[in-house]
Amino acid sequence: MADAAGRLTKLAEEVLGAPLPVRIRAWDRSESGPPGAPTLVFRNRRALRRLLFKPGELGLARAWVAGDIDVDGDLYDALDLLAGLVWERGSDAPKPQRAAVLRALARPEVRHAARELLTLVGAPVPPAPPAEESRRRRGPLHTLLRDKEAISHHYDVGNDFYELVLGPSMVYSCAYWEAPDATLEDAQRDKLDLICRKLALQEDQRLLDVGCGWGSMVLHAAREYGVRAVGITLSEEQATYARKRIAEAGLADRVEIRVQDYREIKDEPFDAISSVGMAEHVGRARYAEYADALYALLRPGGRLLNHQIARRPLADEETYHVDEFIDRYVFPDGELAPVGRTVAQLEEAGFEVRDVEAIREHYALTLRQWVTNLERHWDAALRLTSPGRARVWRLYMAASALSFERNRIGVNQVLAVRTPEPGASGLPLRARTWTG
Repeated sequence: MADAAGRLTKLAEEVLGAPLPVRIRAWDRSESGPPGAPTLVFRNRRALRRLLFKPGELGLARAWVAGDIDVDGDLYDALDLLAGLVWERGSDAPKPQRAAVLRALARPEVRHAARELLTLVGAPVPPAPPAEESRRRRGPLHTLLRDKEAISHHYDVGNDFYELVLGPSMVYSCAYWEAPDATLEDAQRDKLDLICRKLALQEDQRLLDVGCGWGSMVLHAAREYGVRAVGITLSEEQATYARKRIAEAGLADRVEIRVQDYREIKDEPFDAISSVGMAEHVGRARYAEYADALYALLRPGGRLLNHQIARRPLADEETYHVDEFIDRYVFPDGELAPVGRTVAQLEEAGFEVRDVEAIREHYALTLRQWVTNLERHWDAALRLTSPGRARVWRLYMAASALSFERNRIGVNQVLAVRTPEPGASGLPLRARTWTG
């Protein structure tokens, strides 16, 4: 059957009730859609089977990871154009949107197009998910074992691969851009230093870095501020890499890296705690326990810097669900919370929250730099990991950059103090100076 692209476009527009904003190119080399728009490339019939058996975001994600679907043109533009169609009309879309799709499928012309489309599918057998998809997890969320497995899925991809993406800083969190034309390395150094200054670190203080990654925070704090630091991670690969960096810097007598969960630390008190990009893994059910644990680990007067991605609040928080692509391919069991809920839970644990700095635009800049690094070293990335894993990272980082730019998600640095009973926080009367 010829003109597969035209037939796909017709069905999509019938179901959506609107023109398709991207072009489609099918395996038979046919094309359809607005000239000059990014092109969604269906490389084979298997791509269509993935969408038929898993309509919406997960089907598209599986097709993308497997290489059955690609984008010809600007990936950011394509994702921006598709966002309102895919991420708002999938199986987890609000009921009115799902109802609109069902009404479309009830129309005779749509049913006819769907039957016609089935002739393009080939064998009506659901394709197996790509190997990069996280296996289904069972049992309670956020146990010690389950969290360790989830962290391993994301971080134990290979340190060499992360070096390609993150650059020399090996910092896997939002950089802080003092100027838009700064280098990624400069912006990451400025972020680490900003955290150290917010924590008011001083020589020989004890710093705990929760979720220390490849050791960049503890390394900077020990070298520049003379602290004694403990960094904890659940990733064996991260710990090995961090220990090597610290030894090479001659700081092994000041910095200790542990493969340890925050719930297992018993050697308090610490003068300061940094938690950067880790709390997203904690989960709603465990967040109060997380906040209580960090409060208990701090000495009176000690400071916490909690750097955490936030989502927009929902009218009914019980309807919140984890993004399917992120859950299956990127951060298994990861959960986002509104910044207001994070602040409330830190306060409920006993902290006095003194400052909240929203820096979502900084994360968009950071992610675009990481995407550029990956694309620039694409052939090397394919040698270091699987093609599917490289495609996961490209899609996740590009889509995340757009989400930060469009204010769908944000990121915040929350500075909190374990204020002593008499009430002296130890902070200056004006902690920040505003300009602009």
